[in-house]
Formats: sequence, structure tokens, C-alpha cells
Amino acid sequence: MRTTCILIFLGLSTAVLTLRAAAQQESAASNANGDYFMIRNGLSNARIAFQNGSARVVFLGGSITHMDGWRALISQDLQDRFPHSTFDFVDAGIPSTGSTMGAARLRRDVFSRGPVDLLFVEFAVNDSTNHRTPTEMVRGMEGIIAQARASDPKLDIIMMHFVDDEKIALYQGGHTPEVILNHERVAEYYGVPSINLAREVAVRIAAGEFDWKKFGGIHPAPFGHEVYRATINSLFDAAWANPLPENAAKRAHAVPENPLDAKSYYRARLIDPTTANAGDGWDLDPAWHPEDKAGTREGYVDVPMLVSNTPGATLTLEFEGTAVGMIVAAGPDAGMVEYSIDGAKTGIIDQFTEWSHYLHIPWAYTFDADLDPGPHVLSMRVSPRKNPKSSGYGVRIKRFYAN
Repeated sequence: MRTTCILIFLGLSTAVLTLRAAAQQESAASNANGDYFMIRNGLSNARIAFQNGSARVVFLGGSITHMDGWRALISQDLQDRFPHSTFDFVDAGIPSTGSTMGAARLRRDVFSRGPVDLLFVEFAVNDSTNHRTPTEMVRGMEGIIAQARASDPKLDIIMMHFVDDEKIALYQGGHTPEVILNHERVAEYYGVPSINLAREVAVRIAAGEFDWKKFGGIHPAPFGHEVYRATINSLFDAAWANPLPENAAKRAHAVPENPLDAKSYYRARLIDPTTANAGDGWDLDPAWHPEDKAGTREGYVDVPMLVSNTPGATLTLEFEGTAVGMIVAAGPDAGMVEYSIDGAKTGIIDQFTEWSHYLHIPWAYTFDADLDPGPHVLSMRVSPRKNPKSSGYGVRIKRFYAN
């Protein structure tokens, strides 16, 4: 059932009315009928692929994508809509990760199995809760969209904005979350359909349809996943409302001549840590596993990691591009890393996050993203300093990345 803002706003409280201001500020996030999505350049190519009998759909995001919920429901719904088709549904969700890492791992996690017909993308929750800057939000999301379209200009994409506590408070206060404004800039620029589920949930909670507890919170309960499911299907209904023309064929999406940000991560790539020149105090653990009782994330435990617990241990990495960073598992003993680039730009990174005390959390740390194009050398040292909350000096690198 499609729920429209026109129906919801009738007779609501002052708190709900403030959402109108947010909706006007963010007009790109809802269509003329008041729904919570924009069709933009549409989903015709995906529909053609689905009707032709074989298709691949990839879901790229964080833990809300990876968990058993809306992803499985939409996979079943697509199969039901196109019962004679054979689908390859790919879960490319990694909990705790944002768009920077998404851009870096796109080739491996999205396209390694072959051509993709429909890509779902969601990083509005993690880009904000992980405290990414507005520049990082644009560079990461544009890196995903531009890179995906460069791989296949006919690829259809759906960008989504999931909900968290902060987004509800912002919408109910008449404001649009910064991450949604920035991701919507990218969606509008590339003509990508988008669904603002964060605004929908905020509006419907203010209207008294359900509360945050019933929805299930940031990691939705089954009820919350059904809310997501219904609106995604509303987008499908609207985008595919008319019959396909006879002999319909896929057409390439127009790609802007220039990116929104010249240093967006549209050339991002992962780098094997074994290519680094690591000195004493570093070891390549073929199946790293923590010795403490803190939690781990799938794909970041029992896998190869370049590790050190030794203050003063150094390494260097030669790379080419405008940005360089590392992807780590940052747990209770996460240490600090001192670094320099080309012997000039220097800094220090404290790996300990607000979640590290109980979780070896996957995290992307960018050393620098505003370098001149060309070859560079990253030099790193495990710092003798450490966060007072950390129990050690651990550095566990799964991958480096460059742009």
C-alpha cells in the first residue's frame, strides 16, 4: 500500500507540520505525488533484464543491508514479479562500513561475479554515525555511483536513505540530515532513483502510525523491514507502471562530463597489504583471530591481516593517486599510527572508536585525500602513544586503499 504525504499531513500536530519545511528543503527526495522516492532516470534497463530471463542484483551497504531483513524480502518480491527469471542476488553488505570503503571495494564485492543489472546502495546511516565529513560523504557516494556507471553505463541503481535516531529528531525539528542532502546531490547529478526511508519513518512516527520501538530501531524489527519493503515496492510499481515498448532495448545512462568533486573516489581500489615494505614488528597473520572476548565482524576475522603490536614498528607503501588509507579491525587494543606522505605531510591516527571497547570494528582511515595525482610513498609507524581507553598498540590491516 502506498502512503502519501498528502494523506499523512491532514490534521497532524505542529511537530509533524515542521516536516513540510524539511520536505521543501529536500524537494529532490520526493516526487510530485508526495511519495518518499524519486524515479529520475528510471529502472527500465533492470526491468528489461528481469523480463529477459536472467539477471544479477547486488545489495551494497552496511549491517542493515547485511542482516536478514529487507534484502531477503525484496529478493523474494523480485522473483515473484518475474517468476520465469533466474536471479543471482548478491549480499555486498558489510556491517559498520560507509561509502568510502564501499567505493574502494566496489570492484571486488559488486562486479567480481560479472555484469550487474540492478544495484541497491545505502550508506546514509553509517556515513553519519561514523562521523564522515560532508566532503567524504560526497566523495564516497560519488565514487560508488560514478565507478559503477563507468563499469556499465546501462546499470540501474537505487540509492536509499535508512533511518536512525538522529535523523528522526532532525526531520521532526524541520531539518534535513546533512548526509541525505549530500547523497541526494549525487543521486540528482547522476539521475539515480532514490528512496528516503528516513523521512518516511519520521513522518509516520510523528503521525502516530507506529513508534520507534515497534519499528525496531536502527536495526529494524521485522515490522520495520516490512516498512522498507513496502516503499521499495512502491518505487517498482511507479517506475514500471507502463508496459515496455515492443522490442525495448537497454540504453546507456548519460554520465556527466565532470564529477561533482574532482577528487571523488571514482578510481578507488583496494591494495593488498603484502605489497607494503614492512619492517620488524610486523607479521602477516594468515587467519587473524582476537585473543580477547570482544566481538568481530564477518570478513574481518579468520582472514589474512598485516598485524603489529609493537610501538616503533614501521612500514612504507608506494601507491599512485590522490588518496590513500587503510582498512582495519579496530578493537579494544587499537593503537595510534603516525604517518607521513612523501616525507612531508604528517599526522597521527587514533584507531580507537566509540565502539572499539567491545568490537573489533571494520573501519576505513584515510591518511590524505587531497594529494596531487601521481606516485607517492606512505610511511607509517606504530606510535608509542595510545588512547587512554585502549588496552594496547594493535594495528591490524586487512587492506590499504588508494584513489
